[in-house]
Amino acid sequence: MESRLNRLLTVSADHPSLSGHFPGDPIVPGVVLLDNVVQLLAQWRPEMKIIGITQTKFLSPLRPNEEFMISLTQTKAYCVRFECSKLGEKIAGGMLHLELTA
Repeated sequence: MESRLNRLLTVSADHPSLSGHFPGDPIVPGVVLLDNVVQLLAQWRPEMKIIGITQTKFLSPLRPNEEFMISLTQTKAYCVRFECSKLGEKIAGGMLHLELTA
């Protein structure tokens, strides 16, 4: 039952979270990456909601205005693996656990 969605995104240099996240040498906070993952999942599977996130790892920083790819892969009915990458290098990944919305 594996299905997949890929989306190319950027986080703008004027994103409000960046002003305090290493001024002078900003990086995109992991929570902003996760927010993009959650938003993409909501567009792709609006009938589902996240009940947990596990196995999450942040491997490499993302800078403002750098393009990155989010890949969502539904591996089971209620599990979606996510991966964020830039230039073919994995920068973050994990597993989303889902349930049907009421």
